[in-house]
Amino acid sequence: MKIVGISGSTLGSKTRTAVEYALAEVKKQYPLHDVTLIDLKEYDIVFSDGRNYWEYEGDTKQVLETIMSADALIIGTPTFQASIPATLKNIFDLLPINGFRDKVVALIATAGSAKHYLMVDQQLKPIISYMKGNLVPTYVFIEEKDFLRKDIINDDVVFRLERLAEDTVLLVEAYQHMREIKDAQYDF
Repeated sequence: MKIVGISGSTLGSKTRTAVEYALAEVKKQYPLHDVTLIDLKEYDIVFSDGRNYWEYEGDTKQVLETIMSADALIIGTPTFQASIPATLKNIFDLLPINGFRDKVVALIATAGSAKHYLMVDQQLKPIISYMKGNLVPTYVFIEEKDFLRKDIINDDVVFRLERLAEDTVLLVEAYQHMREIKDAQYDF
């Protein structure tokens, strides 16, 4: 199973910290799975211009092909102006409309305060659903106060990230099993 974590901003470190924690938990619980982190601040991504994702070159092509080859995505996003950052939205724009079909997508959001906790429900989940992703039902929302010097200090947040990692893998396995049963019904 291939699991890709995405830190969806070119600024800050909290989102990456949270995504890294979830990915480390996947590695710990499921050491045979292929786990990759994409931190958008480490790549030079061009703006979407409507081409097919495989027609891009360089970092853009590498990131898009990594996402498209994944079985599951753990997408982390900071909250900027009560929304997702443009760098993450651009990734969604670069992908095809059904870019998340047959993929499980788990979400992590960081924000300065609890005032933005509905951003995921109102903005991010509709995008993932539109792109045909299978959402992990719960997401992890982390506030500024839950971090200290680039570390997560809230035990409840740690527990929720561990659970998110486990739920992501279990949901991929469940969907794969359902597809196998469905495929076995066909004679060809």
